[in-house]
Amino acid sequence: MSDATNFLEFLDPKIVKKIIYIIDLAQHTNDATIFKKLRNNIWEFRIQNSGIQIRLLAFWDKTDQKSTLVVITHGIIKKTQKTPKNEIEKAIKLRELYFNNQ
Repeated sequence: MSDATNFLEFLDPKIVKKIIYIIDLAQHTNDATIFKKLRNNIWEFRIQNSGIQIRLLAFWDKTDQKSTLVVITHGIIKKTQKTPKNEIEKAIKLRELYFNNQ
């Protein structure tokens, strides 16, 4: 089971429903309040629910010339203003692992 799946199973089903809505919305809009580039081709979905700031770190897989896949590496509940560097580093490593195993 992936880190992203484990994280989502930990959350309340109402929050998961909102996350799915935000991910769907990001497919149709370029809104930095919901999907923002961090660094090294790592992006974050930004979800706020009842004062809780949830972040899903992700990257693009464009190896298929016909479509683009957004791969979510893992999620966090943010406690500080900035996304922690160690979480970005974790996403970078998971991205490298993903592309090295293809």
